[in-house]
Amino acid sequence: MPKMKTRRAAAKRYHVTGSGKVKYKKQGMRHILSKKSTKRKRHLRKAGILSPAEQKRAKTLLPYN
Repeated sequence: MPKMKTRRAAAKRYHVTGSGKVKYKKQGMRHILSKKSTKRKRHLRKAGILSPAEQKRAKTLLPYN
């Protein structure tokens, strides 16, 4: 049986942790930062964790993670 292909767009956006959770970088930190509060920007720096339903969907796109 041939190898399964990874969806490259998903591989660039999501990373699976050691415990099996899926991490992603939060949106909104690329431009127009002056109108955003310091607190908001600080919270956007931290990685987000997908919900269980979204983790299931993301893992189908990443067969070898």
